[in-house]
Formats: sequence, C-alpha cells, structure tokens
Amino acid sequence: MKSEKTPGTDKDVASTADEEPIIGEQAPEVETDTGELGDVAVTVQQLGRALQESEDRHLRLAAEYDNYRRRTIKEKTEATDRGIAWLLTRLMDEIDDVDRLATSDPESTTYEAYRNGFELFQRKLHKELEASGLERIEPEGDVFDPAIHEAVAVVPPEDPEQDHTVKATFQVGYRYKGMVLRPARVQVYSEQGTA
Repeated sequence: MKSEKTPGTDKDVASTADEEPIIGEQAPEVETDTGELGDVAVTVQQLGRALQESEDRHLRLAAEYDNYRRRTIKEKTEATDRGIAWLLTRLMDEIDDVDRLATSDPESTTYEAYRNGFELFQRKLHKELEASGLERIEPEGDVFDPAIHEAVAVVPPEDPEQDHTVKATFQVGYRYKGMVLRPARVQVYSEQGTA
C-alpha cells in the first residue's frame, strides 16, 4: 500500500491503486427490509406446512374410510351368511322329509301315505318359518290395505258393509318382522268397480 501526504495535512491517505482492506474496518452492510417481506415468507412457510398436514390428514382419513368400508361390507356379508346358515340348519329336518318322500317306493306307497307325508312336511315347514319370524298374510274378510294387499280382481259387494274388504285370497302374502316381503294377491269387494 502506498501512502501519500496530502498537502496541508500530516495524514496518510490510502492509495486507490492497490487497495487492500484496512485491518479493523468492515465492509458496509447492505440493509435488507426483513419487516413485511420476512413476515410474508414466514406466513407462506406456515401455510405450506399447514397445507401439507391437511393433505396428509386427508389421505389418512381416505385410507381409514376405505378400510372401514371394506370391513363393513365383509361384516355384512358374514352376518348374512351366518343368518342363512342358521335358517338352513333349522330346515334340515324338513329337507330330510322331502328327501324321504321323493325316494319312497311308488309301488308300495299309497296316495294317502304321500298326502299325509306332504301335509306333515308342510306343517313342520310353516312352524319353522313362523318361529324364524315369517308371518303369512291371509286377509280374507279384512279391510283392503294397499300396503299389504295387491288387488288383482274386483267384484261388486253383496252388502254395502263389504265395500273395500277382501273377498278371496289368490296368493298368500308374507311379512318378516313387520316388513312385507310379498303382498297378498286378493279379490276385493268394491262399490265403484275399482279398489
């Protein structure tokens, strides 16, 4: 470093030709405005983290729901299968009766024996089904109810009090624990010609 004396002063002035940093002096700092921009950057980072956490929570929730859906379908299927197996187990005796009727020798079995065997089978079957909650709908003489009856024929009443009552049952209906499985198909008395 070359030093020169400035006229009128006794101080050395550093030459700019071979400038070397003066020991102990620091380079001037550039001021950055970390106020508003810094707050915005921090907020953006926080929002990014919150978005990532929300996406992760969403993916976990979607996976949990999918697992729940699969488990529920499996449980329903298993419950249905158990219910069917339970009913079939209860009907094993009736199935055996049908097999015995079918394999009986027609040469040595009379019509009366077939008929009695069939009636016994029918009574046992209805008893088991009723014990399981199945109810027959045989509405003859009842007031017509479109919720449990299906009118397939209409006849004029012989007496005005018979209007909108069931005259005959063509096909028995069935109800299981209050739910109609099949409405009874009936003939209805109707003054107007329609039920």
